[in-house]
Amino acid sequence: MARTAASDDDDDGPPTYTVARGTRRDPRLKDMGISCMLNTEVAALLAVIRRRPDPYTYLPPAVAAAEEAVFAGLIQSLKTLRALLFQPRHGAWRCSDPSMYLSPFLDVVQSEEVPPAATGVALSSVLKILRIDVFDECSPGARDAIQAILTAVTNCRIERIAEAGAGAEEAVLLRVLQVLAALLRARAAPLLSDSAVCTAVNTCFQVVQHAASSRGSELLQRTARHCMHEILQAVFARLPDIRDEADDDVSVPSAAGFGARCMVDIFNFLCSLLLNAPDMVMTPEGHGAFTSEEDVQLFALVLLNSAVELGGEAIGKHPKLLRLIQDDLFYHLIHYATECSPLVLSMICSTVLNLYNFLRRFLKLQLEAFFMFVILRVGSGASGLQLQEVAIEGLISFCRQPTFVIEMYVNYDCDPLLRNVYEEVGRLLCKAAYPLSNPMTTIQLQAFEGLVNMITTIADNVEVEKAPDREAYNVDISEYRLFWLERWDSSDDHGHETWVDYVRKRKLKKKKVAIAANHYNRDEKKGVEFLKLCHLVPTPPEPKSMAYFLRYSPGLDKVKIGEFLGDPDDFNLKVLKEFTDTFDFTGSVLDTALRTYLESFRLPGESQKIQRVLEHFSERFFEQQAHEVFATKDAAFILCYSVIMLNTDLHNPQVKKKMSEDDFIRNNRAINSGKDLPREYLSELFHSIASNAITMFSQGITSIEMTTSRWADIIKRSRSMEPFTPCDFKHKLSREVFIAVSGPAVATLAAIFDYTDDEEILNQCVEGLISVARIARYGLEDVLDELLCCLCKFTTLLNPYSTTEETIFTFSNELKPRMSTLALFTIANRFGESVRGAWKNIIDCLLKLKRLKLLPQSVIEQEGGMSSGSDRLGHRPRSDSAVIFPSSHRGAGTSRHVSGMIGRFSQFLSLDNAGESLLSVGNEFENNLKIIQQCRIGSMFTESGKLPDESLQNLGRALIFAAGGKGQKFSTPIEEEETVGFCWDLILLVSLANLQRFSLLWTHMHDCFTAVSQLPLFSPCPFAEKAIVVLFKVAVKLLPGQPSPDRFAEELICKSINLMWKLDKEILDTCCEGISECIVKLIMDHAGSVQTPIGWKTLLHLLSVTGRHPETFDQSVAAMIKLMSDGAQITRFNYAACIEAAFGFAALKISPLEISTKILELMADSVNWLVQWHKSGYSDPGSSNSSGSSNSSSSWPEDASRMGNLATNMFIKLAETLRKTSLVRREEIRNQAVADLGRSFALAAAGELDFGPAGCLACFNLVIFAMVDDLHEKTLEYSRREGAERETRSMEGTLAAATELLADVFLLFLGTLAQGPGFRTFWLGVLRRMDTCIKSDLAAGGGAGVMQELVPRMLKRMIVEMKDKQVLVQRDGDELYEITHIQIQWIAPALKDELFPE
Repeated sequence: MARTAASDDDDDGPPTYTVARGTRRDPRLKDMGISCMLNTEVAALLAVIRRRPDPYTYLPPAVAAAEEAVFAGLIQSLKTLRALLFQPRHGAWRCSDPSMYLSPFLDVVQSEEVPPAATGVALSSVLKILRIDVFDECSPGARDAIQAILTAVTNCRIERIAEAGAGAEEAVLLRVLQVLAALLRARAAPLLSDSAVCTAVNTCFQVVQHAASSRGSELLQRTARHCMHEILQAVFARLPDIRDEADDDVSVPSAAGFGARCMVDIFNFLCSLLLNAPDMVMTPEGHGAFTSEEDVQLFALVLLNSAVELGGEAIGKHPKLLRLIQDDLFYHLIHYATECSPLVLSMICSTVLNLYNFLRRFLKLQLEAFFMFVILRVGSGASGLQLQEVAIEGLISFCRQPTFVIEMYVNYDCDPLLRNVYEEVGRLLCKAAYPLSNPMTTIQLQAFEGLVNMITTIADNVEVEKAPDREAYNVDISEYRLFWLERWDSSDDHGHETWVDYVRKRKLKKKKVAIAANHYNRDEKKGVEFLKLCHLVPTPPEPKSMAYFLRYSPGLDKVKIGEFLGDPDDFNLKVLKEFTDTFDFTGSVLDTALRTYLESFRLPGESQKIQRVLEHFSERFFEQQAHEVFATKDAAFILCYSVIMLNTDLHNPQVKKKMSEDDFIRNNRAINSGKDLPREYLSELFHSIASNAITMFSQGITSIEMTTSRWADIIKRSRSMEPFTPCDFKHKLSREVFIAVSGPAVATLAAIFDYTDDEEILNQCVEGLISVARIARYGLEDVLDELLCCLCKFTTLLNPYSTTEETIFTFSNELKPRMSTLALFTIANRFGESVRGAWKNIIDCLLKLKRLKLLPQSVIEQEGGMSSGSDRLGHRPRSDSAVIFPSSHRGAGTSRHVSGMIGRFSQFLSLDNAGESLLSVGNEFENNLKIIQQCRIGSMFTESGKLPDESLQNLGRALIFAAGGKGQKFSTPIEEEETVGFCWDLILLVSLANLQRFSLLWTHMHDCFTAVSQLPLFSPCPFAEKAIVVLFKVAVKLLPGQPSPDRFAEELICKSINLMWKLDKEILDTCCEGISECIVKLIMDHAGSVQTPIGWKTLLHLLSVTGRHPETFDQSVAAMIKLMSDGAQITRFNYAACIEAAFGFAALKISPLEISTKILELMADSVNWLVQWHKSGYSDPGSSNSSGSSNSSSSWPEDASRMGNLATNMFIKLAETLRKTSLVRREEIRNQAVADLGRSFALAAAGELDFGPAGCLACFNLVIFAMVDDLHEKTLEYSRREGAERETRSMEGTLAAATELLADVFLLFLGTLAQGPGFRTFWLGVLRRMDTCIKSDLAAGGGAGVMQELVPRMLKRMIVEMKDKQVLVQRDGDELYEITHIQIQWIAPALKDELFPE
């Protein structure tokens, strides 16, 4: 560019050089650098061309000129290029035609005259130009330039260079490889055509072969293979950017450069390389390029794997490339996997893993075949230990994929047409990991790692915020649907059914089909009945459903299938037709189709059955033939029969003379509508049968090999098969995924934990078991119980043959028992809601720890400052109960909590935790304390309110039976007492934590009490003593704490209390203080909370019983007096119990006179309550549960009658109690009782308490007559004793008071009594007792006494009153008057004239 004059004049000195900020570089400097580089390369190349072999040898000028003339053209072109390098241009090098600076170098590369060194330098120059991107795809002439480079490199004369020596040849070949790799990685590489790319790959492979066959150096061989790898990477890296091609038309070249066409060719070449690996091995004659077949396979697999990795999901967009993978590649992988070296198998597994990750949507059947024929077979050890180890390692790589487990289960195990791949994989891992020796082998460790990884993956994905109800996991098949070929279509209307429900139903149906097949194998009728019962076939069965059952049911006996299909019954023939229609014979040759057909059942032996089966087969085969080999279906049938005969003839050892090919062809002449079948067709059939017999399978499960015919069938089925469904974990599916392998998995983990002593393995094993528990808590209680039982065994705490010292030593010095204990209680704490029967084992372990003194000394503190033990409640010394109860407990819920739990567990078990392990913390006591603290045992009980009902009931049952001694062996009574007390402490915790559902819990607990009491070795002494105290503590918390009265809960706790003291009545004395304290607290503070009759009866009865002791009398009697004085809580439901308890205190020997008198007065005053209730219709606080009709006027007469009876009964109860009090030894109390009894009758009469005639008679018979009779008997008894004059006079005084009471009450209720039909008999009873009393006075005193004066006076009062009220009137036929007249003559003759004047 010209400079202006001004610019020249404005020269202020030389320009300063400044470095620009940032990374941007001046383009002119870059172009200058390229010019310098090209100049250097030209100079170097000229120097090499001009250099003579021996520079010190003199050549004549003519000779030198002749040599110079040979390279004149090349030298001139180089000089011309150098002259242009620094000339001013109108653009950058990138905008120049690359041919300008490439042609001189390429001419040298293709020249046959230049020395090898010049060829190497020229290639080096081209390589440098490509690497620094002097030109790109936008440069003018770039397409021609890039093609020219490839042409020059491929036309390089390697043979001429080889004449110069091996060193020169290798140097040039290395440059050729480098240029090819750089060419395919250049920015202009996309401009290459498909054929050019294939040429580059072919050239590189030729160098690989040349390097191997000519025994080239190790460097050249490795470089050649590496270059091949780089070229493929560069090619397939472009696949994701190529447009989708529906059919990859290979006939139309792409103007934009190479595309999928060359990749298809390259991939096909690599597959053929794998197929022809044996032919590529170097022979002694020098043929071949590789040292071994393994070398070829590895080379091909590395390239294939790289192509898959770079192509990725984009391969699925190109049908031809995808078909190569689906068919050729997978077949070769499966074919070589079982017969290769460990290294090749490892590469095969890696390749299939990549295919799974990118293309599994298109490889459903191929992946199934790979797992069934390779992974499962080799992994089981069928091909040796080395290959087994590699297969297990490859399987673990699959298991590490995030969704592998769930996708295998959904796509295979839930598909009725496919094998249970996931279940087989799980069983393989369990079987391979199961320890048979110690230490574990490498295979066992690998399988163990894979098993733990699989279980952990399921556990991480099964977590939900809120677990569904147990019923939500149930799957119901309520109607028949032909499910074999059913597919899920999200666009269809499925009602309330979700995709998860659809998958779960398919799996359930598949399970039931397997069960039905088992039934069918034993009895066809039972199998069909089971199918109908499960709605797997309609009722009656239809042919299509039965055909699918016979065709696709795994484990079905093939002999029975053949017998069913060959039966001539109409239904069987229809099933045979439907069965045959399930096969697709399109494009198959006859023997291949026949092999596939006969693999599904055993051909029956009868010729007629064979004929029927082959007729249907030949008809189906004929219908699906695209080419017209057969003119009619009869021709196909005849040939089928002929093939079966040929197979028998050639492969039956009993046939001595074998059929020849000519014989076979001759036997099948003119069968095709009078014409011959093509000889070539028949010849191929003969040789196929001769080399590979048609196998007649007779068992449901056989070891089969992958053959070309079977693979062809797989490819054909894959075209119509439901595609592979990528999916994520779903809660319900994750649970069922684990169920499929739960049994073997838990057994294997438990066995590994039992066998191994390695701490790291133990740590992983425990974490695997915790993952099992995380899954099992979702409705898999049996699995969790099994797991916990195993852990209990590993703690060694339950070993019946180990002494206490041995158990302590083992626990303190061995790692496994400690880990088991920690894991046991960790799982019980975290997942207790799913524990059922294992609570028994957990409690047994806890009690063992208690007996071994391995639990820290601790007090179980509860609300209100109450001690959890029973030492405050009884006189017997209480054992030390030790439980760790943390102040906080983690909540249930999400996986975050679970992960945190496992993290803490792992940290605790870690050997790197501050350099300490479980065995190196300190002394034994400190170690044990740390373990038990980590167990958080108390949380199981304090947090039991979160447990579901069933789990809580099992926990309660385990505690009760443990307290009852079931399964326990006690060495001393003290140990027994300590254990029982500890169990009841825990029962108290559980009860207090579940007060809100106490009725549900205690219904089951009370039944357990009854069952425990029936145990053969049950000891009621410590059990009942500890129990009753705890029960009263529960009652103190339960009754006041109910927001609404729970009458049922109150009844339950009282029934249990009654049961306990009846088991051992001595406990009412030994635990009197504690029982009294609780009862007093309830009565004094919470009497209103007691709602049931049994509640009041229990409390008042035990209050009176425990109040007999001097230390409890004061507080007990105070509560009794307060209750009766207040009267607010006295109801008709607790009245009788209250009166009975009051009697207990009034008649007590230690009761002061004023106390007894006060109680008797309160008892008499209680008649006012009866009167009040009677008048108000019994609307007392306890009447809330009575009939609501009491307030209805229409039912008043009936209610009044009922209430009258109740009043009479309650009054009689009171009167009887006072009667009993009148018999006590203290005279003051007796007399007070008689007086209060009279006052009671007076209050009743004044309050118009209507007894009625029957009620009045009952009062006399049950109370007054009985009292007089008893006192009379007592008086006579004392009178017969020597020195008992004082007692006799005292008792006589009470008798006199009672006799006077009899007369008073008689007169009080005379009008009512006289109305009764039994008055005559009643009056005779009165007279008889008067007679007895007056005679007793004579017997006791021996002279005129109190009764001699009192009885006549009482008789006179009664008779006078009877006459005044016209009850006793002299009439004709009135026996009452006559009888009274006669009786008076006997009893008090002095009154006869006065009362009965003549």
